[in-house]
Amino acid sequence: MKYYLNKKLLFVLPAIIGFTEMQGQNQPTKTPGIDITLMDKNVRPQDDFFNFVNGDWLKKTEIPSDRTRWGSFDELRQNTDKDALAILKEAAQNPKYTSDTDQGKAVGLYQTILDTVTRNKQGIGPLKPYLAKINSVKNVKDLQALLIEMEPVGGLGFFGVGVGADAKNSNRNVVNVGLGGLGLPDRDYYLSDDADSKEKRAKYVTHVARMLQFLGEKPAKAKTDADKILALEVEMSKPRLDRVERRDSRKTYNPMTVADLQKLTPSINWNTFLSEVGLKNIDSVIVSQPKYMTSLETLFKANKVEDWKAFMKWNLLRTSASQLSTDIEAANFDFYGKTLTGTIKQRPRDERALQVVNGATGEALGKLYVEKKFPAEAKAKAEKMIKNVFLAFENRINNLPWMKKATKVAAVEKLHKSRVKIGYPDKWKDYSELTIKAPSEGGTYFSNSEAIAKWSFKKNIEDLNKPVDKDEWFMSPQTVNAYYNPSYNEIVFPAAILQPPFYNYQADEAVNYGGIGAVIGHEISHGFDDSGSRFNADGNLINWWSDEDLTLFTGLGGALADQYSMLQPLPGTYVDGKFTLGENIGDLGGVNAAYDGLQLYLKENPNQPLIDGFTPEQRFFISWATIWRTKSRDEAIKNQVKTDPHSPGMYRAYVPLQNVDAFYKAFDITKADGMFVTPENRVKIW
Repeated sequence: MKYYLNKKLLFVLPAIIGFTEMQGQNQPTKTPGIDITLMDKNVRPQDDFFNFVNGDWLKKTEIPSDRTRWGSFDELRQNTDKDALAILKEAAQNPKYTSDTDQGKAVGLYQTILDTVTRNKQGIGPLKPYLAKINSVKNVKDLQALLIEMEPVGGLGFFGVGVGADAKNSNRNVVNVGLGGLGLPDRDYYLSDDADSKEKRAKYVTHVARMLQFLGEKPAKAKTDADKILALEVEMSKPRLDRVERRDSRKTYNPMTVADLQKLTPSINWNTFLSEVGLKNIDSVIVSQPKYMTSLETLFKANKVEDWKAFMKWNLLRTSASQLSTDIEAANFDFYGKTLTGTIKQRPRDERALQVVNGATGEALGKLYVEKKFPAEAKAKAEKMIKNVFLAFENRINNLPWMKKATKVAAVEKLHKSRVKIGYPDKWKDYSELTIKAPSEGGTYFSNSEAIAKWSFKKNIEDLNKPVDKDEWFMSPQTVNAYYNPSYNEIVFPAAILQPPFYNYQADEAVNYGGIGAVIGHEISHGFDDSGSRFNADGNLINWWSDEDLTLFTGLGGALADQYSMLQPLPGTYVDGKFTLGENIGDLGGVNAAYDGLQLYLKENPNQPLIDGFTPEQRFFISWATIWRTKSRDEAIKNQVKTDPHSPGMYRAYVPLQNVDAFYKAFDITKADGMFVTPENRVKIW
């Protein structure tokens, strides 16, 4: 089973981010703001800033065999995970954390993931009751009954329902009807004729056929079913919005009555479906992609029951593979790890188990993490920096030459209403109704995953008749990341991000402004990027722009997208500037706001000395490029440009800077230098 997740509209830093050990209450080890030994002083910063800052690191560093890419973020995330694992293992030895405590539940889940003896004994046993039900489907009526039964544990791939904030009234919860999951990570893998997509489709069919044999299918039957599954998934991909369209919340916000939904997919009795999954007396829903729902009707009318069954069996197996025997888990990794992203081997099992615990019961472990690893002085200093970056962003809005006064007023109002969350929730998540059993109590990874899915779904469904809880967090404190949530108009920084390289409260402020300061600015800028800017100060999908200003803003975004679309990380593989536009606006706006924030600090604290021979301004830009040092496998790059709205790290390190005039001044960059972009081609948005 997969966990049920209500898909909130969040803008986050990429999952590759990682950080060094958070300093605890003991005497901290002093970490340098910038490690100059990792720089290549033989490279001129004016010609190749990325290699100037990171050149020696790039020469000496190999990507670990269990990673798709590696960088300063990854190195430091690994250390954070070591901290969290040590805390989790310590909790496992503490008798006070019984299975009825939140921490005991995290421990019990962790232990069942590591219990491979039981998993191997079970084999596909946990799936057999569900496989029998799939095999018994004879028509669409049977299909609907099965989909109702399976919805609380993740569904079977055709569509899904959940509860979340209404995009146009963010204080009200509404029912959303969305798409089901497919086996390949993006629509392009199914529909594109580029060589990589065609190759991956062929290997996907081979993989599916291999996996179906674990269910007892003969090779010939498995290959036939794999072909059917690909054909069905191709048809289910065609009506879906592409990756750029999905970023436009206006296109995924389609309110309608249940009666109207009934017209789109009449083979499903929607009143019955919604009522029986717990959503009773529903009059209206938000449909993310009506065209897809209409296409489902064509699929259901075709009545290819055997194709449905093959697809559902595969969906069940694919989403459960990591919870079953180690040979099934390893076979699944061969495709999703090795083939799709180029990873050579799996990460250690305890690290993988930690990621599951963080996702399922993250705040239970988070309580312990915060107690041991989050110093009060880190939060206090970060709050001062956030105040400066917000002030700098406000000043930049008020000084924009292309925006009219009325729109500036609305933009500043949105900025002032932004919520900021730092470190950890004021109110921790309540896990009291979740039952997790340790191996000693008969619990297994599969049964606990099923319990988590049902608990999550029930909690989500119960939100419907409650106001939106804007105090809720969507990342645990030990998560090394940050996000912007447009419906809440909030920026969120979990505790684990407030450490080097993003944040070092022992380092000079130039380094911190170039790291966490720019991340703060990045998340603020998401409220004003091409997607987040469609939400007003109260987090509602309501236009607050004048037509003229919106046209100018769109044009500036187009110019930035064009810059990135020219980037070619591999021969024939290009960054998608339109797909990555929101993150690129975030980077550009973040650097600008953080730089101006640093100037506010320097005005109050003048005469800062050179450090390692660099001025504060130079250290600011070096710090930014340091946090984005990255090496990636070729397959990971191919996957990233299709599925990840973030540009590859090496471009994030310097491309935004090429649009910042202060960067040219700091390093005396002229038109004869490799980093030079003519002033008229530098994009200035926020």
